[in-house]
Amino acid sequence: MRVTNKMLSNSFLSDMRNNLGNLQTLQQQMTSGKEIRRPSDDPAKVARAMQLHTDINANNQYKENISDTLNWLDTTDTALGQTGEVLQRIRELLVSGGNAAYGSDERRSIKDEINQKIDEFAQILNTSFDGKYVFGGSRGTAKPMAASKNTDKNMVLEYNSTDATELNQMSKKLLVEISPGVTMEYNVTASEVVEFKNEKGDAKDIKTIFSNIVNHLGDADGTAELTGGDLQDITDAVNNLLKVRAEVGAKQNRMESAEAKNEDESFNMTDILSRTEDIDITQKTMEYATLQTVYMASLQTSARVLQPTLLDYLR
Repeated sequence: MRVTNKMLSNSFLSDMRNNLGNLQTLQQQMTSGKEIRRPSDDPAKVARAMQLHTDINANNQYKENISDTLNWLDTTDTALGQTGEVLQRIRELLVSGGNAAYGSDERRSIKDEINQKIDEFAQILNTSFDGKYVFGGSRGTAKPMAASKNTDKNMVLEYNSTDATELNQMSKKLLVEISPGVTMEYNVTASEVVEFKNEKGDAKDIKTIFSNIVNHLGDADGTAELTGGDLQDITDAVNNLLKVRAEVGAKQNRMESAEAKNEDESFNMTDILSRTEDIDITQKTMEYATLQTVYMASLQTSARVLQPTLLDYLR
């Protein structure tokens, strides 16, 4: 077969275009740090990378959910601790009020302090976090509890609404999704603190318990009730509060475990994404240096093989 100068030129130009194209691809990969710049480079890897990006974004949202829920639970735990201190103080005052040596002035002082504690109890149950009342259930934008004075100047604890629908909303649980398909309840409602059953299974209501206590303190013959039924009712309320707080602690532990699992998953997916998308800079640098050498060698070889001028044809 006769090899002409034109054939050599065409072959040279084709090889040069390939070498330049390879150099351009490597240069783009090295400047971007990514193995894939467009779907046509590797459709399978692109599909995998897109799925990984979706999973990582979803996992980041779960991380935010977990973080917000942990902060909510911390606020709830602090508030329950404060309500526990209020109930313990009322219990101490009841023990003091049962002293037969106490006169009407002492009992009045105890009643005044308990009235203040009832008001404080309502304020604690109206604790808010991030613009929502933590004990308000699904009706988080409205205060769940209220305390006001009755005609006898005694503080009365009551729900902040008498509407059946709103009361039902206040008793509803809130759900949060912490991983794909996994949700959990995380809030404590005011009704769980106010209404409960004691160890005997008897239904109790802190609103009624507080009302009985202040009434018995104003009654000269109410000493037996204070040291009997009222004291036991407050003790039952404290026990219920401890149980609710223990449940909050268990939810905090679960959230912390979910947070650690979420961090592990994010790390693993990010690592896989890096191995799918990112280049090995050392390898690419070596490849680039090799292609540069090939390109320069092809230029030098072509300069010798191809006849650049008419004089070369006449030699």
